[in-house]
Amino acid sequence: MKRILLQSVLALLALSVVTGIIYPLLVTAVAQLCCRAQAQGSLIELNGRLLGSTLVGQSFDEPRYFWGRPSATTPQPYNGASSGGSNLSPTNALQIEAVRARVTALQQADPQNRLPIPVDLVTASASGLDPDISPAAAQYQVTRIARVRRIDPARLRSLIAAHTQRRQWVILGEVRVNVLELNLALDQLH
Repeated sequence: MKRILLQSVLALLALSVVTGIIYPLLVTAVAQLCCRAQAQGSLIELNGRLLGSTLVGQSFDEPRYFWGRPSATTPQPYNGASSGGSNLSPTNALQIEAVRARVTALQQADPQNRLPIPVDLVTASASGLDPDISPAAAQYQVTRIARVRRIDPARLRSLIAAHTQRRQWVILGEVRVNVLELNLALDQLH
């Protein structure tokens, strides 16, 4: 009996060291060597000031910026500690009300815009942290931003095209535009 107990304790300790210390250190070292920026959180800094991460959305609500996908996290938008969608079905009254309010806000921000509103501008992602929008969502916002910033819409369309990311390995993910990177490039236009 003692021998079995001793073997069990030694196996527990050995596996704890291997899976709890050695393996995580090995994976961290490989990640640091192979893809340092991603392993560090894909952080964006400007003049020594941390602006954010390309992996987590941020709240942009000024009319002069591109707006990201709505966030369903609480108590504030894009809260990484509270990641998750609203889990409301498309027919849920609260979901319908939230989408209608977002549609109204977009229409009030740009009353002349008659383009169809892309779904990713009025619905939150499953994580509530999505940093990207579709190219159509970015294009929808061109008239508002061009008017507010007094920029030629063609320059904004070129900026969107330059920041559009294709599918990874042709099949993974969707064509997308990172909102933080796009807004940083937008600020550089002037």
